[in-house]
Amino acid sequence: MKILEIENLSHRFGDGTFGNQEIDLSVRREEFVVIAGPNGSGKTTLLRHLNGLLMPHVGTVRIAGIPVADDLRRARQMVGMVFQDPDTQIIGETVYDDVAFGPENLKLNRKEIERRVEDALSETGLSAFAARRPHLLSGGEKRRLAIAGMLAMKAEIAVFDEPFSNLDYPGVRQVLSAILALHRAGKTILLTTHDLEKVIAHADRLVLMAEGRIVSDGPPETVMAETERFGVRQPCTFRNGGRIESWLS
Repeated sequence: MKILEIENLSHRFGDGTFGNQEIDLSVRREEFVVIAGPNGSGKTTLLRHLNGLLMPHVGTVRIAGIPVADDLRRARQMVGMVFQDPDTQIIGETVYDDVAFGPENLKLNRKEIERRVEDALSETGLSAFAARRPHLLSGGEKRRLAIAGMLAMKAEIAVFDEPFSNLDYPGVRQVLSAILALHRAGKTILLTTHDLEKVIAHADRLVLMAEGRIVSDGPPETVMAETERFGVRQPCTFRNGGRIESWLS
């Protein structure tokens, strides 16, 4: 069953250039989709249409059958997004306050808010940090905080824009573990990257973008043969004919 449908999406920036052109993409419930492409290929622009941060000049984005433009509130509840720079979406005085912000805006009762926040902090391994100020967290911990906020909102689609950028090896493992836990819990995952090595072992599907368009879409083992033609580095093990292993192995 499709949870996301994008039809003929094009987006033009104020200077007249296109960020996306003629995008058609459907995603099934619980699918794990990696979207790869070099900087400037249109990955982030595409993601911002999924919860109405951008609106297409042409085309339609539907979440579970309903156009985003028809119900922005619903789209933003169903689609949780973790940006490349998590500092841009952290607004709480404490870790607890930050996770509580979304449920509070839904006007939930206090007991339900507390339950959601405590569950989200536990699932992301941040319970011990509840009273800590977010700016004192590491890069990996800040991304896990953003994931906790997504969990507290009960998002059905979890969207990650370059989630491993500027992280050391332990940070990558922490964030990857949290993403995989979401997938095991039944969430649909969309993740952009220009570095396939860290995540491709877990993907159901690989989408390549270049110059604002989708240029290839299919099983990772098939699409990876084309990646370097479009400016995306192949994992070393794939290039050498070996099996791609998870970073959590």
